[in-house]
Amino acid sequence: MAAKTDTSQDPTKLERMGKVREIGDQAVWSVSSCKPGFGVDQLRDGSLDTYWQSDGPQPHLVNIQFRKKTAVKSLCLYADYKSDESYTPNRISIRTGTHFHDLQEVEQVELSEPTGWVIIPVQDKTMQPQRTFMIQIAVLSNHQNGRDTHMRQIKIHAPVEDGPMSKFPKFTSLDCKMHSCIR
Repeated sequence: MAAKTDTSQDPTKLERMGKVREIGDQAVWSVSSCKPGFGVDQLRDGSLDTYWQSDGPQPHLVNIQFRKKTAVKSLCLYADYKSDESYTPNRISIRTGTHFHDLQEVEQVELSEPTGWVIIPVQDKTMQPQRTFMIQIAVLSNHQNGRDTHMRQIKIHAPVEDGPMSKFPKFTSLDCKMHSCIR
């Protein structure tokens, strides 16, 4: 089953607009293998110039565990085929569950020479954000039959929950906006 991926939006822009929030810092991250100096820290450092590089047989795994059941709206992966060539992931499986032993595949994505952010929606059967304790990203194959993989960045987005202030109407006129908040 191939998921529809969105490469037209920048996930940092979606965060700034308040449509989603990044929750990767609430999780414990681990990888199946890595070259020295190319591990989880590089995967989460916010720089598109650094990357995680696997070191071992496929599938290469990124495990993301939350302390409590968490709603996940999308995963954002940054891949750069021009820089990484045969290290670039080609087929990725997204799995969710409560722990390592009950993971179920929710999406399988084919990437064709990706350059930039790939946004993968993570939804349950009712098209709502998936609530889970654990996410596993499995790199099943690479471009040009490469053995090890590079992933430059991963972001996890949760939906923005409506707070009590969201129930109030949105003011559109300048006069109303000037008096819409308490100083």
